[in-house]
Amino acid sequence: MLALRPVELTDLPQLQRLARESLVGVTSLPDDTERLRERILDSCASFDKDVQGHGPENYFFVLENLSTRHLVGCSEILATAGFSEPFYSLRNRHFTSASRELNIEHGVPALSLCHDLSAHTLLRGFHIDAALVRTAFSELLSRARLLFIAAHSQRFAEAVITEIVGFSDDGRSPFWDAVGKHFFDLPYAEAERLCGLESRTFLAELMPQYPIYVPMLPQAAQDCIGRIHPDGQEAFDILEREGFETNSYVDLFDGGPTLYARTSNIRSIARSQTGTAQPGSPIDARGRYLVSNDSLKDYRAIVAELDYNAGQSVALSDEMCAALHVTDGSPIRLIAL
Repeated sequence: MLALRPVELTDLPQLQRLARESLVGVTSLPDDTERLRERILDSCASFDKDVQGHGPENYFFVLENLSTRHLVGCSEILATAGFSEPFYSLRNRHFTSASRELNIEHGVPALSLCHDLSAHTLLRGFHIDAALVRTAFSELLSRARLLFIAAHSQRFAEAVITEIVGFSDDGRSPFWDAVGKHFFDLPYAEAERLCGLESRTFLAELMPQYPIYVPMLPQAAQDCIGRIHPDGQEAFDILEREGFETNSYVDLFDGGPTLYARTSNIRSIARSQTGTAQPGSPIDARGRYLVSNDSLKDYRAIVAELDYNAGQSVALSDEMCAALHVTDGSPIRLIAL
């Protein structure tokens, strides 16, 4: 059985393996021992904190095979993007010019550096083993974060965003080559690596402060604006089904899209049901669900075949109860796959 849980310091060696396998552009999963150690310790401190509002907390989750203790994926929630430093994006909007004498009005798309998305909750760091792509466990890894937000809503903002990795080919991004590379003599993969190790702020502050007119970019770069890397499509599709939508913001390094949703409108938050665990009961499974407890430091989530009726206790096998760290009468939360 696979279960999602908060990261622990003993996970560091396995997280290094996941980092090496992750897609270029997933900067929140750096292939660097000390940065990963800091990320883990920061997450542990966040789970320990007693907070009543969203701040700089970072909640790092891992997906574990309970039989082998092998990690097969990870994902994160940053409670507040841009809490300690601006969260930079590129705003993609039309710039309109007009001539009254010629009776002409013309709109040109332009990219402008901004930090409009600061103060939103940010989903990031999604990575799953290739063998589990397009399975229920991808849904678990992504959506169990949303069940965690539902259980601890006071810790998060009223809107949630995520950046989907943009198009690149063999470590080269046409968008970066046309824009960012003119300001840093670095290849795309190296710029993303530095962003993961240090901060995107020092790179963003050297980006052009004036609008970049899209028609002046090479066609290959224009085609990358809002385009998803093929390996990022699943992350996009899962959250799109949750009610996330693309907006007018793209990543400043590769032009990948940003997804946005009001927290209260997200499907797994708005439609998840709560109930109580009934261990050891025989299960006549009639549906497949994501199931979690409502704990903080001891948070757990699994995929389970269940017979669920609203308003009744939920029959769980002993194996499910052990995976969820629940006993008879413990509160649980669930939503259909």
